Amino acid sequence: MSVLQAVFDKFWDPDIWLPPNITWADLESNDKIEYANYKHLLYPLPMAVLVLIIRYFVEKFCFIPLGLYLGIKGSKHKKAVNNEILEKAYRQNIKMKHKEIVGMAKQLDWTERQVERWLRLRKAQDKPSTLTKFSENGWRFTYYTLSFSFGLYILWDKPWLWNSDLCWENYPHQSVAHGVWWYYMTSSAFYWSLMASQFYDVKRKDFWQMFTHHILTIFLVDLSWVCNFHRIGSTTLMIHDFADIFLEAAKMAKYAKYQRLCDMIFVMFTIAWLITRTGVFPFVLIYSTTVRAPIIVNTPMFPAYYIFNGLLFLLLGLHLFWTYLIVKIAKSAISAGQMEGDIRSSSSDASDVSNNSVNHQQGDHNSSPHKPVEK
Repeated sequence: MSVLQAVFDKFWDPDIWLPPNITWADLESNDKIEYANYKHLLYPLPMAVLVLIIRYFVEKFCFIPLGLYLGIKGSKHKKAVNNEILEKAYRQNIKMKHKEIVGMAKQLDWTERQVERWLRLRKAQDKPSTLTKFSENGWRFTYYTLSFSFGLYILWDKPWLWNSDLCWENYPHQSVAHGVWWYYMTSSAFYWSLMASQFYDVKRKDFWQMFTHHILTIFLVDLSWVCNFHRIGSTTLMIHDFADIFLEAAKMAKYAKYQRLCDMIFVMFTIAWLITRTGVFPFVLIYSTTVRAPIIVNTPMFPAYYIFNGLLFLLLGLHLFWTYLIVKIAKSAISAGQMEGDIRSSSSDASDVSNNSVNHQQGDHNSSPHKPVEK
């Protein structure tokens, strides 16, 4: 126990997490100030389970019926005949080479053509239907709309939303507003739910970029909470939610075959993305944390501060990568006369994209981009 206690004490060393001459005892809540409590970061874990349950019902009873009403069809893939040997081989190696196909044909006393046909049918079974993708995007559209609206509501009257210098006024002695507490907890729960659901959701070509994005977001949310950076953190969360509303709406319009609506929303998404992710985020928020914060706080900064800024720059790197893909799609759309392919996240379903379409995208948050302190 003494060893574990020593490790625990070293991990929570205030010299790592807090400004000089500030201890954890100095950040105990009192009648005047309600400080952020690192123990509260456990709350989003059970809340993430609740988010997944809510998502299930929203998709099943809202967006699947809506998709069917709009004429979006579910899966009609013909199932491959049950074969344990082929199934086992398929799970071990989805992309079999010709030599392996020949070997399986000999083992089963089948022709190569029969094995290839079985593999085509089996792969088709794993491809999500357009209705499934529509309902997933519908859920994320609902979340981002509600999250951005809630964030805007609770932050609108906060002076530090309009003047980022005030994010560091009297730092670290800043009280956490009740609404900001809920905004942090629900946002963290959502991203924990994305971490879990990404492994059974529609597989995207930017799977690992989005996975990295979700991890970065959770780290940023947690780190900003522990270090009492909740002012800059909540502002960053809200900024990241905004563009994703249009992203998910554009995807929904595309799956419903409202191409003109999709094109219009995609233009709105591109503008919102460029303003928030490549404008406000680096030139207002990151500038505030890297340049203005040390000047206003006027004390030597601490290790967690530099880690936080490092994660923000990693997130910016993902944004720039996705921006390149978005601009690439936009250029292709102008040339083709319409938005082609799946926006910012290509699906594994090749039928979604024509042979000459753009095969790549942002993510998301979606994720994507999917999101942080999301995205």
